[in-house]
Amino acid sequence: VQLQASGGGLVQAGDSLRLSCAASGRSFRTYAMGWFRQAPGKEREFVASISSGGVTTYYADSVKGRCTISRDNVQNTVLLQMNGLKPEDAAVYYCAARNVWFAGTLQGEYDHWGQGTQVTVSS
Repeated sequence: VQLQASGGGLVQAGDSLRLSCAASGRSFRTYAMGWFRQAPGKEREFVASISSGGVTTYYADSVKGRCTISRDNVQNTVLLQMNGLKPEDAAVYYCAARNVWFAGTLQGEYDHWGQGTQVTVSS
């Protein structure tokens, strides 16, 4: 599966942003999906993930209550709705896929990665 992330941009603190990840391939519905982010000078970290059927989701504590991950297995997309953005949310956001049904929170669990989309939050 190939992944293409989009939707990043420059926003002000408190604004909302919706990131989208488009996946190619007919077996998308069998992949659990995740979003990770990497800020300058920091390691890439987990943000959110969703099981292949969309039933189970996980969130990092830093975004819990402000972000929602969802997926459309017909359109082969995964969305990350981010509300109440903070300057510390600024990073390059990556979507990732793993060929199992259950979602994971560790980078090493994911086999396929998109190219990333930049989110910048001004205070």
